[in-house]
Amino acid sequence: MKTTSGQKIKIGLFAIAGIAVLVAAIFLIGNKKNLFSATFTVHGMFKNVNGLQVGNNARFAGINVGVVDDIQIMTDSSVNVTLTLNDEVKKFIKKDARLSIGSDGLMGDKLVVITPGGSNDPVSGGEQLAVVNPLDVDKLIGKFTRIADDAGDLVEGLTAIVNKVNSGKGSIGRLLNNDKMAKDLDATVNQAKSTMANVHTTTSTLNEDLKAAQGNFLLKGFFNKKKKAAKAKRDSTRNVKQLRRDSVKNVKKAQKMQKDSTKKADVQQPKQ
Repeated sequence: MKTTSGQKIKIGLFAIAGIAVLVAAIFLIGNKKNLFSATFTVHGMFKNVNGLQVGNNARFAGINVGVVDDIQIMTDSSVNVTLTLNDEVKKFIKKDARLSIGSDGLMGDKLVVITPGGSNDPVSGGEQLAVVNPLDVDKLIGKFTRIADDAGDLVEGLTAIVNKVNSGKGSIGRLLNNDKMAKDLDATVNQAKSTMANVHTTTSTLNEDLKAAQGNFLLKGFFNKKKKAAKAKRDSTRNVKQLRRDSVKNVKKAQKMQKDSTKKADVQQPKQ
């Protein structure tokens, strides 16, 4: 079967379109991987890369400036992540910059975030930068699970207590649901108030009786003796305190006189 000129044109156009798509794909992939621009590398040692993969973006100031070029497990507690960055951002990334692992949106791919440093020394390439290790999500989920379990147990316990109270079980339940017990408690409180009022009345009466007894001529001598004895005791205590103060003053005065006499003797003593 002979190929017509129309078929040849279609085949040529299809081949040209395929080559154009291939060139565009190579250009896009190469541009994303920084194959057509000058680059430099930095790396950081993480304890956990938290799902980071080779080819994920490296972001600086919210802009994608490179990609994750390599991830290597160095020891059981350290993973080396190498970044390939555009040479244009080298002057902005300082030697005290930090690397951290974030995500592109809430459920997006993982990426490395470069936090700018505060020094004036830009990186020259190949440096190991400080890192901020990501949170261990599995441990965090485990803690939240234990907290949720404990909260569930607490809610169940409170529900059981409330059910017992509502059904009249226990002291609080009987008090809240039994009208007779509430009335008895109210009567007890009222009786206690009445008793306290009687006590106050009795105390006032005793005070009045005591004052009247002090004015009675038969008991007046007894109370006068009590007052005199109390006054004598207070006077004796006051005299003892005054004697102590006088003794202290005399001792200080004698010490001062002794010091003065010693100074005079030292002054009058002839020099050798």
